[in-house]
Amino acid sequence: MTMKRRDLLQSGTLVLLLGAAQIARGATILAVRVWPAPDYSRVTIESDGALNTSQLFVANPPRLAVDIEGIELNPALRELVAKVRADDPNIQGIRVGQFAPGVVRLVLDLKQDARPQVFNLLPVSAYQHRLVLDLYPSKVADPLETLIAERIGPSPAPSPGSPAPAVASVTAPSAPPPFVPTAPAADPLGDLIAQRNGSSGTRDPAALLLGVPTAPTRPGAPAVAATPAPTPPPRPAPAEPDRTDRLIIIALDPGHGGEDPGAIGPNGTREKDVVLRLAHKLRERINGMTVGGNAMRAYLTRDADFFVPLHVRVQKARRVQADLFVSLHADAFYTPRPQGASVFALSQNGASSSAARWMADKENKADLIGGLNVASRDEAVQRAMLDMSTTAQINDSLKLGSAMLGEIGRIGKLHKPRVEQAGFAVLKAPDIPSVLVEAAFISNPEEEAKLNDEKYLQTLADALIRGIEGYFSRNPPLARSRSV
Repeated sequence: MTMKRRDLLQSGTLVLLLGAAQIARGATILAVRVWPAPDYSRVTIESDGALNTSQLFVANPPRLAVDIEGIELNPALRELVAKVRADDPNIQGIRVGQFAPGVVRLVLDLKQDARPQVFNLLPVSAYQHRLVLDLYPSKVADPLETLIAERIGPSPAPSPGSPAPAVASVTAPSAPPPFVPTAPAADPLGDLIAQRNGSSGTRDPAALLLGVPTAPTRPGAPAVAATPAPTPPPRPAPAEPDRTDRLIIIALDPGHGGEDPGAIGPNGTREKDVVLRLAHKLRERINGMTVGGNAMRAYLTRDADFFVPLHVRVQKARRVQADLFVSLHADAFYTPRPQGASVFALSQNGASSSAARWMADKENKADLIGGLNVASRDEAVQRAMLDMSTTAQINDSLKLGSAMLGEIGRIGKLHKPRVEQAGFAVLKAPDIPSVLVEAAFISNPEEEAKLNDEKYLQTLADALIRGIEGYFSRNPPLARSRSV
């Protein structure tokens, strides 16, 4: 009995020693990835076990130091140094070294001040454990200003010897300026807008977007003695009733991106790449179009290969006050060889079919695969995403979807002859007609080949544009209020 007890204690000691050695070894680094983007740059470190870290951010010069505990420097980690691209908007370079026994230190030298987020992700889909370092720039460009600036175009070059004009902000003022009994300074950006619209005075730069009438003179400008004027030109024809004199903004949402490849075809085609190419083709066409005499502009929720959380896609569309939201996908399906395109709208009362429910559940998991920092998503945002739909928005979305589906049906097969509905998280903007377009099923080899055919993508883009035009012909966009 004594011997058995002694053997048991010895074997227990051996187990404890092996366990301590295993703990000391820590996780193994499997892969490293860097995803640069204007919105933020992401560094992902994938391992076969969870990684314990501590980090320190230094503002001047901006850099982030991250200590990874329980590992030794290996070739996979060394690859991070070469993975930083010269055109990365946020990361200047990465330094990697063995800081102490069992501790590897990463130092990310940054190009600008940033708000770093460091978090861990549990295994999901094809990924094991992931350590994620997100670098968000402290100062970001206003996408609404960018769209307005694109509409205005570049300022005319100054004549030789003339002083350079002052740079004006295109941010819309929160309130009209107070009356001042002296003439204000010239606003070159406002003057350019006024010239483009044929008016004699300046104009609030945001008025081009908001549909505010052009003022004939500046507020507070002193009176000027009348002088004989030449014979005025003939009056132009009255504006069409549906003319809003503003930008019409179409938010294009290429699905997936970054860590989330989306569906992958039999020959390796990734959904995230196909839908981004389709979005670029749509943008080219939209930016050359008008509705009721008003210019159109496309706004992409992502313009490169990076991940955008579902609720952020909705927020981006609302921030630019988009008139329409079109999410682009090319998914797989649970049947062997699915065929045809589909269009989906939001539903408040359950899915219109089991297939629509399955598709919505699949798309709503994009945040898990793409890598959402759950800690940064506050309760207010989560509550808002649960109840953001409105009956009016859904009705308009169904009209938009029907117009698109009719045009897609002229160029190819449809998976379903009507707009399907389900609880897609990405379609929950309460004030923007929103649809999700499944261009084709990438899991079908024949449809995968079509998605890699540039001619087919051009034909599909033209069909979607005709659908948008058809929708606006029956539902003219209204003038905007100044509230977002």
